[in-house]
Order: sequence, then structure tokens, then C-alpha cells
Amino acid sequence: MRINHIMKPMKMTLGGAAIATLLVMPLSAQSDSEDNAQGDVSITIYNNGQSLIQDKRQLDLPKGRSKQQFPDVSARIRSETVTLSGPGIGIVEQNFDFDLLTPAKLMEKAVGQTVTLIRTNPATGKETRLRAKVLAANGGVVLKIGNNIEVLRDDGLPVRVIFDKVPPNLRARPTLSVTLESQNGGLTPTTLSYLTPNLGWKADYVTLFDEAKQTIDVQGWVTLTNNSGTSYRNANILLVAGSPAQGNNRRNLGRGFGRLNSGTIDQAGTESNDRERLGDFYLYPLGNRTTVANAQQKQVSFMDVKGAPARNTYEFNVGRFNNRDFTSASSVLKFTTSKSGGLGDQLPAGVMRVYMQDRRGDPQFIGESRIEGTPLGSSMSIKTGDAFDVKVKSVVVNRKRINSSRWKTTMRYDFTNARSNAITVDLGQSGLWGDVRIEDQTLEGKRVSADRMEWQVPVPANGKASLTVTFDTRY
Repeated sequence: MRINHIMKPMKMTLGGAAIATLLVMPLSAQSDSEDNAQGDVSITIYNNGQSLIQDKRQLDLPKGRSKQQFPDVSARIRSETVTLSGPGIGIVEQNFDFDLLTPAKLMEKAVGQTVTLIRTNPATGKETRLRAKVLAANGGVVLKIGNNIEVLRDDGLPVRVIFDKVPPNLRARPTLSVTLESQNGGLTPTTLSYLTPNLGWKADYVTLFDEAKQTIDVQGWVTLTNNSGTSYRNANILLVAGSPAQGNNRRNLGRGFGRLNSGTIDQAGTESNDRERLGDFYLYPLGNRTTVANAQQKQVSFMDVKGAPARNTYEFNVGRFNNRDFTSASSVLKFTTSKSGGLGDQLPAGVMRVYMQDRRGDPQFIGESRIEGTPLGSSMSIKTGDAFDVKVKSVVVNRKRINSSRWKTTMRYDFTNARSNAITVDLGQSGLWGDVRIEDQTLEGKRVSADRMEWQVPVPANGKASLTVTFDTRY
């Protein structure tokens, strides 16, 4: 396993009224997009979109009380989770400025203030400057120019608005301000820590199945997604496979993964390795520092396994004792995560996409399944789709009451195989609660759970097979 890793008029909408305008500030108030006040940043990212930011900055502090600004924090910062630590300092008060510098916010904050309008005559190109007082910016911009009241029109005419200054508490970047006490003053190393949503990760697996060799190559990818409103540059990133509980947590009954097949753990593993853990979560540190820009997705490889043993098979499940006409069996890929003869690591929850090579040697997509977080040493079944050439039919041959509390049911399962090779179908019969006895069976099966038995039924190439089982049950 490896871990890698020319300005134009802009359209602004205020309360539904669109305004063709170019907002201009004094040059000193404009921010340099390349400037970043962050220090040495470490990010711990959880599966639930929650992240812990730890930002180490050097502050030159005066002795006593002072107000310090921390630009470039997350725009979605959970301000109640902020801590600032450093030798000889204590926090007196902290404020997060939610209002970011945008054209709409700039105009809203200018209500009651005087601005300069620059209008250009489209015929002559001559510019005219007018001083105007902003009366309202709600559902449109209302101005007082001299003794006249005017509404900025949405007619595409070039209009620029010049503001004398940036209004207080309006920031070009998300900023946290902290009032603190410093015992000694001077250059002080500090660590700013906080939680933020909208910064998360998920795992995806690209699996190439070699049918001839009965092996799989698995490439694991981490997809980082940043919608926190802030970029994090050259950050040290630690991924946590798990979702820590939050105060408003409720049990998630709907997984929200659409119609993806669900990968199953046939047998949960009991192995362990030296991967670092945090409580009941596993940690996946990225090997190199990386930049995660705002509104960006980034993919980093975290697993690369070649030639792990795997086998393709077919599954068919029958619920209770039901008649079912010929129905496609499920195509299933089976393998293990064991250190010996498997993938050799724990698998974070994610989506596994399976490919096979066609006759030309080109990999073709054959299906995908969602997998849960899987312990080391687990046996896995990944459903890739429904088999075109393999069908199964279940028939209730006979069902009768033996006495007041017992029933005898004979089931026949018919299999057809239109493939040119012999196959095996894993047949499952569910609904076997309570005291169930097998009186007769044409192929030995095994009890795999409290309500389920399974049989491995061989079906010849271009042929048929049948299995007959007689159950003695309480219902």
C-alpha cells in the first residue's frame, strides 16, 4: 500500500434587481489574491464533512491587551470551537466577521453614505462624475443626486461606482479578530484551532478484474472537496476514516447513495496491523503536503494493490418459500482484505468500481457498489450487475401441515447457464426463523445466519441444474 498524493461591468443582483455596474475601491483597500496570512496549516478531515484546522502563526504582540486579526480562516468557521494557544497569552474576546467584501455587500453597507458615479456617454465616450448619496439598496439601488431621486437602471449603460473607503467590518477575506492579553509581548508562536464544515473527503476504488487469472488490481483514491470559502496552501493533511458524533446527530437511516448496489461483508475480519488509530477510527496521513483550493476537488492515490486473489461467481436469493419465474442471478466479485492473500489493509467506506478487459485488452466498466468501512481480514462480495446468461427459478413443489405447529415444504430451484463455461451459483434461502430442520437435500448446504441457508450449485456449460430441498419448519 502507498500514500500519495481588463475589467468589465459585472452583473450584480440586489433583492431581485440586476444592476450593470463596476464597483471601484481605493487601490489600498483591494486585496491581493496571492497574499495569504495562514501559517503552518494542518488539517484533519473526517468522512462527515467536518474538519479540524490547526494554523500555527507567529505574532508580534505588544505586552498587555491588544486586538489581533486572523485573515484567511474558513468562511464557514464554527466560531464556538475556536481556541488560540501560545505561551503567556489568554483570550479576552473573539469575533468572526461574517460579512465578506462583495459588490452587493459593499453597496448595502454604503446606505447613508456618499459615493461617486462615473457615467460614460456611449456616443461620445465622455465621462461624467456625479456625487450621489445612497438611500437604499433593497430591491434595487436608490440614489439622491442633487435634489433628484434616481434608481440605477438595468439598461447596460456603463456605470462605475467609486467608494471612498471600505465600510467597517466588511472584509475582503474571512477574518477572525481576537482580543487577547500577552504577559510578555514580542514574537510569540501561536496555534489557532477550529472546526469547519464543507471540507471533506471520500474514498473511491478502481478495480480491474482479470477473469483468466482470477485476480484483481485495486487503485484507491481519496477525493478531497473544499467548499469552506477559503483555500489552504501547502497543508499537512490527515484523513480520518469515520464520522465523529456531533451534538445534533441522529441515526442516519437514509444513506443517500442513490441506486448503487451495496457491497457486503460476508465475514467481518478480525485482523489488525500497525495503521495508526484514533479511538475507533483509522488514520490515513497524506505523504506530502498539498494545497486544497476553495471550490476544488483534488484526488490523491492512497492504495495500489496488484494481483490480489479474487473470483467471480453468481448469487441468487429467495425470500421465504416463494414461487419465482426465471430471473437473472447477480454477478458477484469475491475477495478478501486479509494481509495474506488479500488487499492487506482496512478499506474506508466508499464506492468500488469494477472493470474488465475486453478482447482488445481495453478495460470496460462492468458495475459499481458502495462498501462500508471494512476491517482487515474481511471476506467481501461486490455485486457488479445482473447476469445476462444465468437464470434461476424457484418452485414450491409441495407444502403441507404436519401438525398444529409444524409444516413440511419442498422447494425446487432450477438453474440455466447459456455461457460456454461451467459456473457456480451461490443460492440463498431466507425466512428460516426458528427451529428449522432439513429433511432432505440433493446438495449439501450450510446455515450462514439465523434465518438463512446457502448452497453452492454447479451448473455445466450451456446446461441446466436443479436443487431440491425439503424443510421442516414451525411456520
